[in-house]
Amino acid sequence: MFRALGGGIKLAASSLFIPSSSRFKATPASHCFQHLHNTRTMSTSRKVIKKVLAVETDEGDGAKVRRSIGSPQLRNLTPFLMLDHFHTPSGSGFPDHPHRGQATVTYMLEGSSLHEDSAGHKGKIEAGGVQWMCAGRGIIHAEMPVYGPGIPEPRGLQLWVDLPKQYKMVEPSYQELAPDKIPTAYPQGEDGPVKVKVISGKSHGVESPVRPLGGCWYFHVIFDKPGTIFQDIPAGWTSFLYTLKGSVRVGSDPTPHGPFYTLVLSAASDGTGVDLTATEDNTEFILVAGEPLAQTVVQYGPFVMTSKEEIQKTFIDYQYSLNGFEKSRTWKSEIGHR
Repeated sequence: MFRALGGGIKLAASSLFIPSSSRFKATPASHCFQHLHNTRTMSTSRKVIKKVLAVETDEGDGAKVRRSIGSPQLRNLTPFLMLDHFHTPSGSGFPDHPHRGQATVTYMLEGSSLHEDSAGHKGKIEAGGVQWMCAGRGIIHAEMPVYGPGIPEPRGLQLWVDLPKQYKMVEPSYQELAPDKIPTAYPQGEDGPVKVKVISGKSHGVESPVRPLGGCWYFHVIFDKPGTIFQDIPAGWTSFLYTLKGSVRVGSDPTPHGPFYTLVLSAASDGTGVDLTATEDNTEFILVAGEPLAQTVVQYGPFVMTSKEEIQKTFIDYQYSLNGFEKSRTWKSEIGHR
């Protein structure tokens, strides 16, 4: 979520140029489902190895954001680049700004948000709905909240996921699910204390229709009452929780974790998933896992590539309206200029 107006890119200072030469050994996605099948009867839980509080700061045009991944405390968590828990009060929003080289996943928790881009796509993300946007070679878009009498102020989550190098320059695309189209798993039956909204991936026999470029599972876990579930995670994948409400324990550790923390989980090969225990009524969190990428990350704000030369080329493309940014000089969104 960044702002770009008047042909120039205005970026949050904390988000500028984040190079990383770290490399990771990825587990092929084709092997992950077989691994889960072979180890289902001997489940071993992952544990929390890092805990980061997401502190609320200003972002965009008057918006409030709690950022954990992408902050100085949690820069490198391949394939994840950024996680924002956003709140857009009246008069705020995210006007026209570009992207290249990543996917942005916007999941609305309350209220709704309008979306419009330079390729002619328009839409609204309602509370409980998701938009999975693959920016690919380049797109310019705006994200603006909806206000009105009796309508909650918009709150939601935006996750940036790095694209594998071979997909950095694909054409932009969208996968969007309305609230009633996101499948729900009931690990202990529909009368049980917990449900899992399967935004992507697979949980307790329920699979999402979303197909990201690169492995990524995304779940919204909701406990009405205290209880425990075990969620499978492909071996070797990076995984984390972000806590929204209530209190949750992870694995055998008795430590309870309250709202607004990102909990990075271990990735040892014997960790087949994670035990999750809600210790309070109305506990909610997201659980996300992704296949790590064996590639360098070079990021300048909303541009994410694998070398400084590619970033320099991206700026030239944006400045001269080339290679995905053909409308960078002429396009203005309707929703960002009301």
